[in-house]
Amino acid sequence: MKVTKITSMALSDEQGFGAHYVKIDTDVGIYGLGEVGRTVWGEAIGRAIDHLGEIVIGADPFATERLWQQMFRGNFFPADGVYSSAISAIDIALWDIKGKALGMPVYKLLGGPVRDKVVCYPHNTGSTVEELVASCVKSVDEGWKFVRWGQAETSPDGSIVKNKDGILDPVRSIAKTEETVAAVREAVGPEISICIDVHTRIDTTHVITMCRNLEKYNPFFVEDPLRSENPESYRKLERHVDVPIAAGEQWGSKWAFRQVIEEELISYARIDLCNVGGLTEALKVTHWCETHYIDIAPHNPLGPVSAAACVALCMASTNVGVQEMPKAPRTYEIELFPRQIGWSDGYAFATDEPGLGVDIDIEVAESRVVSGRGWVPQLRRSDGAFTNW
Repeated sequence: MKVTKITSMALSDEQGFGAHYVKIDTDVGIYGLGEVGRTVWGEAIGRAIDHLGEIVIGADPFATERLWQQMFRGNFFPADGVYSSAISAIDIALWDIKGKALGMPVYKLLGGPVRDKVVCYPHNTGSTVEELVASCVKSVDEGWKFVRWGQAETSPDGSIVKNKDGILDPVRSIAKTEETVAAVREAVGPEISICIDVHTRIDTTHVITMCRNLEKYNPFFVEDPLRSENPESYRKLERHVDVPIAAGEQWGSKWAFRQVIEEELISYARIDLCNVGGLTEALKVTHWCETHYIDIAPHNPLGPVSAAACVALCMASTNVGVQEMPKAPRTYEIELFPRQIGWSDGYAFATDEPGLGVDIDIEVAESRVVSGRGWVPQLRRSDGAFTNW
């Protein structure tokens, strides 16, 4: 069996947001699906996929380790974030092909089940504290065991979330974030786990203050409290806070995780399978974390292919904390992905369908093709300075 074609598809999802999928065909009629993590880097991703196709087309799709090494290292300079994201999509699609060719679900190829299902957290939202609380209560009523939302923005109208060009003043945001956590904790009770995503928005000093303020509410974790460029800074954070820290969604290979794993600076590794290098690389990071008693909490803000790959990894891994799942599988993108993984009462699970257990309607995909260009909304400080979104 040989790879014959790689199709890169930049699409709009059913809500108008960007998504980027890869379809890899073989000479025996089996195809696999992958998903790109860094969709916001536009057409560069598509060009990287085409470039990597020079290595993959004509190759044996079962040679995932060899192909990964060639794609990552084959042009002398190691792959950057854009190329790691492209490699991720290709690698996931190759694993999908392997499962289909063998008539087995991918999670069984990764080692087989160590659990029957994977607990997940949703994305909760609200433009006011009251709306956020209502969103969280609704999730709990639907069976979710977790709730999650992001660092509070502090726009002039008093809202905590803005869709575009919002304001985030660190001091006011810390107070607003504590207000939201207190209100949600009171509403959902002590048994529901709360995750807070800082999204790399504020500096280390302010994060330390915020984490200390949140300790009494017993958060499951505080996510991405620092910018990702310098993992060394987690040493300072770890010395000063006493809440579980989750990080890693922006890291594009095992090497970026090295320090925080070896020095045990985080409690949860936010491995993004669609950024880190696919299932081949994510499995290595996961097992490395196991030796340091660090659980994984895979990053998955994307579509059904990413969700399926993440759940396959979690089904076959012993050190799992929680899985990000913005919307329950089979409740969104049904037209584009008529076959998806399973869902019940706050848990996702891989089916015994061969491969990842997802399939795409190509005609629907072709009707949603977009340019792949664009930028995410921008956040600024009160003085107009730029900050991370």
